[in-house]
Amino acid sequence: MAGRQLTCKERVDAELGNTLSTLRDLWKHYQEHDDDYHPEHQTNMYEYGLDFTFVEPGTFDDQPEGYWRYQLSWGGPSDEFRFYDRGHDGTHIEYWFMDWFDGAKKVLRGTDRTLMLAIFDWLRGE
Repeated sequence: MAGRQLTCKERVDAELGNTLSTLRDLWKHYQEHDDDYHPEHQTNMYEYGLDFTFVEPGTFDDQPEGYWRYQLSWGGPSDEFRFYDRGHDGTHIEYWFMDWFDGAKKVLRGTDRTLMLAIFDWLRGE
């Protein structure tokens, strides 16, 4: 008999850890080799992820604030980073893990935030 499926809240830390580990590897490889494929991950920074777009305020119910979305996967489950411009408070970054009517987020801080800020600037062409 199969056990119960874990909730997104129970899975989000592991998913974020795995995603950040991959992104750290790809980012370092990109800085050293530009568009070459990472030998372990068989992808590169240009091809990792699905989409990078701005989500207008009000696109979803109860979403008053717009944000930049770096969508990594879609369907069930899906995951993405959300970048909110908070003016003088800087860029607020959230990681979202979602799976069929369930979702959980983590706010990035420290070195994880620093990594994703660098990737965010790169995605925007800065």
